[in-house]
Amino acid sequence: MEREILIEKTKQAVEILNEKNVDMWLTFVRESSVINDPVMEMVVGTNSTWQAAFIINKDGENTAIIGSMEEGNFKKAGLFQNIIPYLKSIKEPLIQYVTKKNPKKIAINYSKNAVLADGLTYGMYQVLLDHLNGTDYKNNLFSSEEIISALRGRKSPTEINLMKDAIKETLKIFDEVTHFMKPGMTEIEVANFVKQKCVDRNFDLAWEETHCPAVFAGPNPNGPHEGPSDKVLTKGTIVNMDFGIKLNGYCSDIQRTWYILNDGETKAPADVQKGFEVIRDSIQMVADKLKPGVKGCEMDDIARNHITKNGYDEYPHGLGHQLGKTAHDGVGGLFPRWERYGDAPHLPLEEGQVYTIEPRLPVKGFGVSTIEEEVKITKDGCEFLTPPQKELILVKP
Repeated sequence: MEREILIEKTKQAVEILNEKNVDMWLTFVRESSVINDPVMEMVVGTNSTWQAAFIINKDGENTAIIGSMEEGNFKKAGLFQNIIPYLKSIKEPLIQYVTKKNPKKIAINYSKNAVLADGLTYGMYQVLLDHLNGTDYKNNLFSSEEIISALRGRKSPTEINLMKDAIKETLKIFDEVTHFMKPGMTEIEVANFVKQKCVDRNFDLAWEETHCPAVFAGPNPNGPHEGPSDKVLTKGTIVNMDFGIKLNGYCSDIQRTWYILNDGETKAPADVQKGFEVIRDSIQMVADKLKPGVKGCEMDDIARNHITKNGYDEYPHGLGHQLGKTAHDGVGGLFPRWERYGDAPHLPLEEGQVYTIEPRLPVKGFGVSTIEEEVKITKDGCEFLTPPQKELILVKP
């Protein structure tokens, strides 16, 4: 399956190069198991010890220029049409190959805006410039950010199916939490229950174990990226959980909200119900407007404005992020126009991208209401990959 995806993504990269009229995409690395370039898992699949250049061209040809001792590994992988081994220095075969292809535009693996496109260290950038010194190609280099953004974002059918598998297994655990959760438990007890399910089923966590899952109980909960505490779940309060797994190389990222009924209650109080409905409706309002070409900041506006117009504080983060091989994938996002997000909020959405939608709001005296859904951008709209949470989940005491 991994090899199938690597082949799919390599073909997709050629399409993107032609779309953006880029002659050559060059990923330059060394000791990639130590300093990992995120693009390696997308189109290379094997680490390299010595200086290496992985090249995909607009004409469809792909080439690996690698240390000679690694030639066997790359031949066995069978992903590159051309494998050029070197003994003493990569400089000569690199210049020879680039000269043969004579590219006018060479995209290389650095980015000011996106960490997933910024694998080239400053030292390796200087080495690359030294290698190309005396050639015109030194002046033809620019960031491969747009290429990597499109490649990571536009999910293939195989990738979407793997993500659906991760979602299915994640939602099973959410259902089990509903039956397990009781007042008197702590956030840590709930989190440990979830982690044990992952161990039993050989699932990896989608992000750091310190806050995967993150469990938020009652009023004044920890911040969105803080881990669970020894805070006790009590009757008459809201509980929510942020949790995802990594299965077959792809992540899920989902949030659900519960209300623990108080003695004598058969439904949640009006304030709790309203807070949940505002969140639920804001997600649907965004989903109704999602389509290729809209900007992430415009989608954030929809949810943020709906929440504040209903009298709640605005959420202290972006509305949603891309999802894929990592929990926070891609470059663009459903982000507000804040400096910390750089240019990402202004990038137009593209067909095939997968986003989370995850607004939140505080319900005074009860806790925080939040839902996180996953959607795929389609040709003329979006499709929910997660069955949306439409009703508040009630936990009987």
